[in-house]
Amino acid sequence: MKKISDATTFDELLDIKYGKLGTEKRDEYESKAKAFVIGEMIKEARKEANMTQEDLAMKTGTKKSYISRLENGKIDIQLSTLFKIIEEGLGRRLGFTIL
Repeated sequence: MKKISDATTFDELLDIKYGKLGTEKRDEYESKAKAFVIGEMIKEARKEANMTQEDLAMKTGTKKSYISRLENGKIDIQLSTLFKIIEEGLGRRLGFTIL
């Protein structure tokens, strides 16, 4: 069995520590990592807009505690709520292309 010190890439490190993609432990890690990234992006955008968590919560019909948990990667967010926070709360547009 490989040790963490044997890893030469980040993917190998994740495989050793959390298992291969598709395993329960790795899926949980990936989910938490994505929640963290989304939370950090929302926090950064909120600060750039010179808004408090309370301001953002009021604009989106949520609570400050929800925004705090979201920014700290403690909860999953529904896609509709993410759009609402970004578009209504932060006044930004999400653009993407469907392939």
